[in-house]
Amino acid sequence: MSLLPVRLVRGDRWWTGLPPAAGSAVMAAGILSIGLELIGHDVLSLAALAIAGALWLVLAADFALRLVADRGRFRSESSTPSALTAVAATTVLGTRLAQSGRQDVAAALLTLAAALWPLLLYHVLRHGRRRMPGAVFLVCVATQGLAVLAATLCVTLHLDWLGRAGLGCFCLGVLLYALALYRFDLHEVTGGAGDHWVAGGALSITALAGAKLTAAPLWTGAAHTGLRTATLVALGLSLAWYVVLLTAELRRPRPRYDIRRWSTVFPLGMTATACLSAAGPTGVAWLRPLGEVLLWIAVAACALTCVAFALDRRTARAR
Repeated sequence: MSLLPVRLVRGDRWWTGLPPAAGSAVMAAGILSIGLELIGHDVLSLAALAIAGALWLVLAADFALRLVADRGRFRSESSTPSALTAVAATTVLGTRLAQSGRQDVAAALLTLAAALWPLLLYHVLRHGRRRMPGAVFLVCVATQGLAVLAATLCVTLHLDWLGRAGLGCFCLGVLLYALALYRFDLHEVTGGAGDHWVAGGALSITALAGAKLTAAPLWTGAAHTGLRTATLVALGLSLAWYVVLLTAELRRPRPRYDIRRWSTVFPLGMTATACLSAAGPTGVAWLRPLGEVLLWIAVAACALTCVAFALDRRTARAR
């Protein structure tokens, strides 16, 4: 089942019609794969990984095509926060592959994401303004994605410099979250099309990055304690956002399909995965059962989004 809306435009190949926000579908499938592997559901995890990988390849081809053949569209889209899904999706996929023992491919994806990140981040920050939708938090998500993957490879490849680079990205990501929060339109909480959930998801990936760094043997003493505290603070704030956003959804349901709904699935899965990953390094055991419950909620949200997408496609074809 495809996760992305196919938009046929005047005979163009279908992938040329995909907006940058389509990258959130890769992020959603990738983080569910990570979480499902953490709780031992390997078959479902591999299925989600296959979907994430296939979608990433399609979007990577579209990205390259725009860069080479449609510079005008590339420049226009690279200034929007959604462009940073290219970095975030690459780091999520890389983290899952590193988790499977494919450190070589994960390292290549980290290199690619790190090369794209400064270019896209510069353009997005340059065109920032007040009262932006939830996609504005992707400046934090993409940066913390680099921190997560760098910290993961720091442990598996025994490269201390990757851990230090990950810590730098972690600290910068926190600052970028504050900037994004300043620019975020709070009215999106009750009226957003789906990407408003990234307000909480950005803190969840911050907590995941903190958990990965805390687990690295590179940090001891006060540094370890500081990372553990920062991880728990970020996770606590993300759970508070979860309650606020879920309450707003229940009070003002938005059932109609929108591609930005994949930006709802991703934060749900990220919050669950952050809980699962933080339980061990922080020593807070009850985070694991909480993470398992939240993960199945994220899986259910993914299934509902797939159904909404299928119904939306059928309605569009009937017109």
